Amino acid sequence: MLVALWSYGLLFSFFTFCACIDEKCVVGIVARPVLLPCYQHAPLSFHNLSAEWRRGSEVVLKAEWDDDGDLTVWSLNQASISADAALTGNFSLELPKVNPKEDKMIYSLFLTPSENGSVPLCSLCLRTAARFSLPRLQRDEAADGNRSVFLCRSSGGFPEPTVYWLINDTEQPPEGSVWTDLVPLSDSNLYNVTSQLTVNISAEDSVSCFIQNQWMNETLISKSSGTKDDTFRSRASDGMWMFSTGLCVAVGILVVVGVGYQIHLDRISKKRRDQFESNKALRHQKKKHQFLEVTEEESLTPKESCV
Repeated sequence: MLVALWSYGLLFSFFTFCACIDEKCVVGIVARPVLLPCYQHAPLSFHNLSAEWRRGSEVVLKAEWDDDGDLTVWSLNQASISADAALTGNFSLELPKVNPKEDKMIYSLFLTPSENGSVPLCSLCLRTAARFSLPRLQRDEAADGNRSVFLCRSSGGFPEPTVYWLINDTEQPPEGSVWTDLVPLSDSNLYNVTSQLTVNISAEDSVSCFIQNQWMNETLISKSSGTKDDTFRSRASDGMWMFSTGLCVAVGILVVVGVGYQIHLDRISKKRRDQFESNKALRHQKKKHQFLEVTEEESLTPKESCV
């Protein structure tokens, strides 16, 4: 059991590391669940204990414990906390679905009773993000025949991206040659982006369009070289991506080892229990056999009588 809890703790720690962009902000992917971590290390009593998560001034979850430790929860949009939060001190809030409208919202946890009065135990911001689609790059010749027009389009991302161009992978386009338009989608608050480059280059020159999403740590690249177009996705920070991947692998190995060791301990425990039951049955059978032998000897021994 201890090993299993340890393994769960490693997974939770890893999840928290991947989610946190800094000390007090957590990045949530649009339309996916997100966990807002919060811990209380001091022991708590169930007497008159309640926990309240607020988004700004709005209450999104309220949990109350009675003297027997039974929990009653009210929540908005199916937000939840652990049922044994008062015992473990883990008051982390899980939101089942992130909405882009919640970007930069401040979430705070208040405990009652509290030694610090109404001061929140935890306070952190939620940053929301969504991946843009792979950009589509189109090349057209201008009417005068001396310039080329490139259109780069991508959709469904959040927040506003950084868009830039390169010519032949190194040269920045001339000033005033780029026009970019961002259109927020009214039904989802996500963004569609269209960027246009008008430049005088030869047919052999290449042009690359970059759409960078800071919160996703991701850069989308679409490249046009002559008649060939290449589109691909890359990480803005290869070092951080490699570190995150290595951490994933390390945590996965530790979890597998922990679970395997727990299974090994369970098998040993079961084997010892079965052996104990077997020895107990043998001792019982031996005593029974000895009792039968004594009884048989008594029945065969002639009784003496006085005449």
